[in-house]
Amino acid sequence: MTETRVIHGFHAVTARIRQQSDSVLELYVDTQRRDPRVRDLLKLAESNNVRVVPVDAKRLDGMAGNARHQGVAARVDAAQKVRHLDDVLDTLTEPALLLVLDGVQDPHNLGACLRSADAFGIHAVIAPKDRAVGLNATVEKVACGAAETVPYITVTNLARTLRELQERDIWVVGADSEAKTDLYGFRHTGALAWVLGAEGQGLRRLTQETCDQLVRIPMLGSVESLNVSVSAGVCLFESRRQRMG
Repeated sequence: MTETRVIHGFHAVTARIRQQSDSVLELYVDTQRRDPRVRDLLKLAESNNVRVVPVDAKRLDGMAGNARHQGVAARVDAAQKVRHLDDVLDTLTEPALLLVLDGVQDPHNLGACLRSADAFGIHAVIAPKDRAVGLNATVEKVACGAAETVPYITVTNLARTLRELQERDIWVVGADSEAKTDLYGFRHTGALAWVLGAEGQGLRRLTQETCDQLVRIPMLGSVESLNVSVSAGVCLFESRRQRMG
């Protein structure tokens, strides 16, 4: 029996149909929506042989757990395509640029991190299987399609994975507010993995000790730290800027 889950929102549903149409079992659309955006989605579903089920808003509310679904949802195959880190790294034509998340548990933060990863051409996002949120409907909606385009790789032992990256000559850099080197003074255009910690507590001790270097984001105002997804966007932008420069 196929294990399924529900995703919702135009971005998440559209991206899933475009990227993995064979995994979309049914598309649910609010019967009251007849606007151009819905018509475009229905055309996309038809061209990819996705079954469309008209439903009322109340049923959609229940399927989406009363989240803001925008009148669309889809039931998809929950089985994730197996993605190993080696499969990503062995096919790159440029130095690796990776984002490692050490225990992010807020789905909105994970979704925003994936969106930034897609925007700045990150080759993969890596996270531990335990004590982390994982992909779900909220993550996919916030990611606005990036959950379908950026490889999201979960690992059982994060510290061991970081050491494996180092063995591949990938420089592992942790973002830490107490680091001596700031982002303005950090330059590295080779293979790089940014490591960011969980909300509130930052990098775990073992993760921090495994990093090759720690870098802090300069803070000029009164707040002490940034949200993890904002920090990810800042660090990834700077790395991509350096490469382009």
